[in-house]
This record gives sequence, structure tokens and C-alpha cells, in this order.
Amino acid sequence: MNKVTLPSLGVTLEVEPGASLLETLRHAGVDLESPCDGSGTCGKCRVKLAAHERAHVRESAHDLLSDAEREEGFVLACQASICGDLEIETDAANAEGEGLRILSEGHGLDVALEPWISKTFDPATASTRILAGNTLLGVEPGDTTGRLYGLAIDIGTTTLVAALVDLRTGCELATASSLNPQARYGQDVLSRIKLGSAPDGLAKLQGDLIAELNRHAADAAAQAGVDPRDIYEAVFSGNTTMLYLAVGTDPATLGKYPYTLTRRGAEHVGATGIGLEISPLGLVYLPPVMSAYVGADITSGILAADLPHTKGVVLFVDIGTNGEMVLGIDGKLTATSTAAGPAFEGMNITCGMRAGRGAVERVSLSDDGLAFATIGSTEPSGLCGSGLLDVVGELAAHGGVDKNGRFQHNGTAPDKPWKSQWERVDGKPVFRITGPVYLSQKDVRQVQLAKAAIRAGIELMLKENGLTPARVDRVLIAGSFGFHLRTESLINLGLLPRAFAGRVEFVGNTSRTGAQALLLNHPARGRLARVAGTVNVLELANNPAFETTFLQSLAF
Repeated sequence: MNKVTLPSLGVTLEVEPGASLLETLRHAGVDLESPCDGSGTCGKCRVKLAAHERAHVRESAHDLLSDAEREEGFVLACQASICGDLEIETDAANAEGEGLRILSEGHGLDVALEPWISKTFDPATASTRILAGNTLLGVEPGDTTGRLYGLAIDIGTTTLVAALVDLRTGCELATASSLNPQARYGQDVLSRIKLGSAPDGLAKLQGDLIAELNRHAADAAAQAGVDPRDIYEAVFSGNTTMLYLAVGTDPATLGKYPYTLTRRGAEHVGATGIGLEISPLGLVYLPPVMSAYVGADITSGILAADLPHTKGVVLFVDIGTNGEMVLGIDGKLTATSTAAGPAFEGMNITCGMRAGRGAVERVSLSDDGLAFATIGSTEPSGLCGSGLLDVVGELAAHGGVDKNGRFQHNGTAPDKPWKSQWERVDGKPVFRITGPVYLSQKDVRQVQLAKAAIRAGIELMLKENGLTPARVDRVLIAGSFGFHLRTESLINLGLLPRAFAGRVEFVGNTSRTGAQALLLNHPARGRLARVAGTVNVLELANNPAFETTFLQSLAF
């Protein structure tokens, strides 16, 4: 047996020779980023070993580390097997979600206070009846009418946000947020559908998610000084795959044509049945979904933005791992979804990281040179999604990349002070932002693919309704990631048409605020379900024009 010691955690494990370093660290409680779930394709699970430790691991052949990184002692944990005793130093950077910036706020809709769950005290029996609509859920001894709470939960592909709400007053009492722990197994919904299609994979994905939601429920309750057992209802808002995984439904049909729905939301499940630790009588409401790839996060957004009652032409776009969008024309709605991929979250990017402390989040180029800002105003350690779109957008605007996305580092770019940022790493050109953070040609390609997917969706949805970009009155950018973007960058990239300039509004986490409206006003659930049933869902996978439009949208 080999010993693996992590002094900073006070942990020593005994493992069989040949054990995976990634799995060993996971067992020790170190949550390394591994979007490809250990398949060796993302290059994110990097571990730095001291010189005398390197002989105690055997690494499979791969090209995901540079020569300089190898010389510094980095190995890929998923490709490294243990063949001797190891002592590994860990730090706060290994803690998943440490310092992560997650947006919980968003544009909300004012609703009348009519929750689904209510309580009535019976003096004759000195007991309190708990009702779900007109159905009796149970009876509690004494007068507990003063304790009635709910949770509005946004289950994103990447992040989780939970808000604790007093159902008697409508007041938000506390929030909690973190990474979605499922992200360690895969960044996008397709990888999770694949894993969740097997019983053990589904159990793993659901178990990790519910455990994290239980932690959020306990944390928010502790902040507010309430007992989690006094939480009687939760609303889960998320894309269709996230809802399936949250309640333990096999997602296999979502991953293959014709993408059949086995559940459509607008329903309750028992909290105890899925392991959610709130009241034993508690219920979980799942908002309606419109298709396999236009889910409850978008129906919640439709409610929060009040799209069914908005006059004019309004485009609602949730930018993230999935690019989901809704076009409203005087309340008539068309929806679609495109697979943008994880680049906007900083994944599959050479120096990419999530929006946490030390991430470069802003980049600008001018005659004075290059300027940047990091989250927390600390030393830069990587490039998050907003910084990525900024630097690529600035290079596109200033001639640093051509319309096809190729670096212009050999004299064709304008002669500006920031031209000195061009360097070579392992013989390939890169644009050095600062210190250890740079942009590669591969990174630009990843941005192109992601932005082209969203732009193609916008163009085809407008075409479906006989509109041009100039006819759009308002553009609402939703989602935690979208809130940190600059309109200028989105237009410079070509993710949004230039005609949208001056019409863009950032509305934040409408998945969470829409869930909160559903929690506080149960009649809104029926209205939203009826609206969802009338939405024209444009399936781009079957659209013969998608490939051509996508290729045209690659250009900057």
C-alpha cells in the first residue's frame, strides 16, 4: 500500500499502487476541477508536486501541459497513478467555489402574496393544520402558524442559488450559493445526461446535488434563525436536465432524438422522497418546461420579465453553458436553445477559471496600452468568462484578430503599445494579458464556437418571425454570467448584432426571482403553465438552416 498525506487537511490515506491521483484527492475531500470527469481532455485537474515527489507518480502520455508547466512540477491528476508515498500541499484554491462570485439577484415581478402552503390553528384541539391548497398535509401540535417558510432555488448547470422566504410576509430572509457539485463530472448537460443515464451515475449526480441543497437550506435557515423543518415548500428552477437529475428521473431520452420529455413539470414531488431535508411534510414544485432544452429556468425568466404582457419586440437571452432565448412579439412567444458550451464559464480555456478571487474579469485596449481588473483586486490567477469575452472582443475591435478569428501578431495589427503582449508559449503565439494569464489561438476558437451558437439561435428565431435585428425594441440579458458582461464586448464579438446597441438591459438571475414569484403566488403557476403550452419552440437540431447560419456567425 502507498500513503498519501495532505498535511494542511490533516489527512493520510492508504491506497493501492496504481490508484488514480484524482480519485484519491476526491476521497480526501479535495475538489479539483475536472470538467471531463477524468477522461483527460480538459487539462484542468492540475496538481503541483515537489521535485522529490514526482518519481512517485506515473503519468499517462498527453499534451495538455506545457513544457514549462511540467518543469514546474505540474501533473494532471486524472492521468497520474500513484506508485509511491506522496505528500501533497493543498491550499484554499483547491476548495471548490472558494471566493466564487455567484449572482443571486435579478429582476423580479411583483406578485400578490398567495402561497400554496398555508397554516390554520384550531383552538379546540390546540393544533395547527398544514394545507397545500385545500389538501391537508398534516397536523402539528400547538400553534405553529408563525413559522412558515419556503425556498426558491435556481439549479444552474454551473452554480446553485437558494433563497429562504417567509411565506407569511413575502420577505426574503437569507440566501446561499455555491458551485453545482455535478460540475466536477462534466461541464455541460450532455455529459451529465450520459452519466445520469446509468443508475449508478444518476444516483451519484442526484445525491451530490441534494446534499449541497441540504447544506444551503441549513445555511440559509441558520442565517435567519429558523428551523429547516419549518420550510414547507421549495421551488426548483433549472434547465430540463437539471430538474430530471434533481428528482432522480432518468435523463436518457433528453440526449437522443426525438428528445422526448418523460416529465413536463408543473407538478409537485415529495421533499422526503428525494432526500431534501426540510419539513417531513414538505413539497417541491417543478415549474413547467417547454422542451428538452428549454427548461424551467426559462419559464421562470418569462414570468420574472413578464414577457406575456410586454408590448413590442423583446428578446430574452440567458447566456451560459446553454444559450436559451425567448422572443416576444406583443406577448406572443418563440423559444429556442443552443449548446454554447463551457467556454463562457472559463472552461476549456488555457488559463480559464471560474469567476472567483483573482480571476481577470475586465480587459481593455487603448492607445495607452492594456488595462485589466481582477475579482477582489488581487493578484491575477486566471481568466474568467467576462474577462475572456472582453479580451477577445477588444482584439477583434482593434485588429488583434481578423474576422475569421486568426491572431494578427506578425505586423498586420495596428502598431499600438499593447503589441508587446504578443509572445510564444511552446512555439505557439499567445496574447499575454498579465503575469501567468494569457490567451491562446485555441481559446479564440472556443469563443467563436460558443458565440456563433448563440448568434445563430438569435438569427434563426428572428427569421422564423419575419424580423430583422433592427426591429427588436429591447434585449434582456439574463443569468449570473450575463450580468457581468459588457454590451460593447458582446457586439464586438458578433454575439449580438450591432443593431442591438443601446437596447440591451441586464436583468440578472431571473431563474431565481421567477422561482420566488412562483413560491409566493400559486395562481401564477397555472398561468405560467398555460403560457408554456402556447410557446412556439424552435428546435434548431432539425433546422436545415442552422449549419449555414452557424458558420456565418463564426466571423467577428
